[in-house]
Amino acid sequence: MTNTPERPVQGDAPIYLDHNATTPVDPRVVRAMLPFLADGFGNPASAHAYGRTPRAALARARRQIAALVGADPREIVLTGSGSEADNLALRGAVLASAVGRRRVITQVTEHPAVLETCRALHRLHGVEVTYLPVDGQGLVDPADLAAALDERTAVVSVMAANNETGTLQPVAELARLAHAHGALFHCDAAQAAGKVPVDARALGADLLTVVGHKMYAPKGVAALRVRAGVRLEPLVLGGGQEGGLRAGTENVALAVALGTAADLAAAELAEGGARRVGALRDRLHRRLAEALPGRVSLNGGAPRLPGTLNVSIDGTTGHELLAAVPRLAASTGSACHSGTRTPSPVLRAMGLDEARALAAVRLSLGRWTTREDVDRAAAMLAGAARTAATATATATATATATATSGGAATATASSGGAGTAAAPGDQGSRSAGS
Repeated sequence: MTNTPERPVQGDAPIYLDHNATTPVDPRVVRAMLPFLADGFGNPASAHAYGRTPRAALARARRQIAALVGADPREIVLTGSGSEADNLALRGAVLASAVGRRRVITQVTEHPAVLETCRALHRLHGVEVTYLPVDGQGLVDPADLAAALDERTAVVSVMAANNETGTLQPVAELARLAHAHGALFHCDAAQAAGKVPVDARALGADLLTVVGHKMYAPKGVAALRVRAGVRLEPLVLGGGQEGGLRAGTENVALAVALGTAADLAAAELAEGGARRVGALRDRLHRRLAEALPGRVSLNGGAPRLPGTLNVSIDGTTGHELLAAVPRLAASTGSACHSGTRTPSPVLRAMGLDEARALAAVRLSLGRWTTREDVDRAAAMLAGAARTAATATATATATATATATSGGAATATASSGGAGTAAAPGDQGSRSAGS
């Protein structure tokens, strides 16, 4: 299968730089899955002719997924999402672990699917959870893991690449430390698989999560590599599908989509796709830095994913900046609660102050990103940032002038009597303390 990209029809759509959130579905993936939504509808467990083709397609999809991540096809468990795969890995490992192993170690910047599963294990099963810190680049220090590990640890979970900054963790070293204490190692490779080489065996990842909609397949399909010999407690009980770990008749169309996407990703990596995207990411960073000298700060450095650029632009907030460029689709790490923006917990955990974290934008490139896209995006962001800086300067000057004018008026009023002067002073004090 050739890996010449076919750009999905987008017309006059905004430039898409949000591939870490979700990728467009590759037209070749759509073509591969469509037959299994029509004539290939049979249950793969059926012994008759209608089950034969879906069963063969399912087996082929497992081979394709396994080949991408350095696994055996029999180790591939299909799930409905990356979150489900993470839940199965952590909950399954802890509840199937030996007596006395009721501890999980993860990091503070993990995906919520891991963090919330850890919290639930603690709340529902009394499992002890240790959260490792990260440094200014978002990296876990292996020495911190070594100090935290003990014989009670059932599983260590550290993602391959952070979804906000693209930071690549030293997974192989962390896994080696976990294994030295008899613990399993789980790696959420949702952001990494298909973008950089991922080999579960070489990394030492007993459990590894792969997600379809991060690699040009539809949403609703993912996989968990479960190393042969690893015991997990199932999340979904029933007919015994997926080696007894995930009951329910398989969605063959989505499995084929994920397998095809894995095949395409492997071919693209072999053809230097990561280098192409990395060069575009660096061009985007360079264009922004040149257009806004001294105002652009990189959040998270090397090593990182080739297509991820997380930057803060001084004098802006990320959500306002992106709102000012509707022809660009990108993300911030901040969240909005009741009209108030809160900075990204990932960036705050890295030690960034609140203003810089709130100014962050994540620009994530992908298979169809072009130099023209990058240059236009940089120009739009730089223009919006300059406008924001001008507006801020104008507002500051206006406020200063108003304050100066107000001070003169107060002084004049004060000369007329002490009672008149007291009220503005009290009001100002209440405002400052609110």
